[in-house]
Amino acid sequence: MTVEKLKDDDVELVEKLHVKYAALKRELAKVIVGQEDVIEQTLIAVFARGHALLVGVPGLAKTLLIKTLSDVLDLDFCRIQFTPDLMPADVTGTEVLDEDKQTGAHSFRFVRGPVFTNLLLADEINRTPPKTQAALLEAMQEHRVTVGGESRPLPEPFFVLATQNPIEQEGTYPLPEAQVDRFMFKCLVETPSKADERRIMQRFAENAAAPEAKTVCTVQDIETLRATLKEVYCDEKVGDYILDIVFKTREANEMIQNGASPRATLAMNLAARGNALLHGRAYATPQDVKEVVHDVLRHRILLTYEAEAEGITSDRIIDKILDEVPVP
Repeated sequence: MTVEKLKDDDVELVEKLHVKYAALKRELAKVIVGQEDVIEQTLIAVFARGHALLVGVPGLAKTLLIKTLSDVLDLDFCRIQFTPDLMPADVTGTEVLDEDKQTGAHSFRFVRGPVFTNLLLADEINRTPPKTQAALLEAMQEHRVTVGGESRPLPEPFFVLATQNPIEQEGTYPLPEAQVDRFMFKCLVETPSKADERRIMQRFAENAAAPEAKTVCTVQDIETLRATLKEVYCDEKVGDYILDIVFKTREANEMIQNGASPRATLAMNLAARGNALLHGRAYATPQDVKEVVHDVLRHRILLTYEAEAEGITSDRIIDKILDEVPVP
């Protein structure tokens, strides 16, 4: 399907994609109770060709959410359980030596690792040392893997959805900054409200079989959404608003050690467009920027020791920046 450049009056195409998004949310809701914001941001990351990092304590259905997402999107799915003894070859694959039983000749054969899939779940990514975490760097940025001097492309679409336990917990390692920056979003998965937790309790008490979500979106639908997202109109003033926010994180002060990289600017622009598209609009607004800014920036702002000692979080810094930057 060829997607023409969107205009404000191109209601039919935008509405069609908005209906598809609503169907995705309905199917996910069959399995996942609550977490609407996390679901929305995860879908935006998928349609914007990005990766997402889901952070929260164990038991909040982070893994279940990602597995269910692969079901409704009809994508090849692989899960890697990151553990302290996991090696880079366990992620990317390795070359093994084969022997021809007839001739006795030896040759190397590449055995693909679990990274060769559409949707890769990096479960508890911070429970493995940085050396193994770094095995995903090339895959996440360039969608390929180099082993034994040969580069091998990954299937398309390809994206990584990772879960992370709070770093304060035992048995965790900090993620390398280069890898953290490759995640479009860092989404905070909060504990459910009392009402949502009651629904979860009742659902599992009343149903012997676990609920299942059906496929409502194909790979072609994903490619259509991705192509359409690029054509969502982003006014120059909205672009300047994004730049003003990102550059504000780079101003020297006693709270911020390092600000956001240019990758944050690109991510926020795409995320704002994706937010607009999923809400049935062919144009991005400053409000779209505000709705994605925390998930885009919270992992890209490195705080000073003084800020951490005072209990200041990156989200509070972002709130302060939003108060200071004029809205167009």
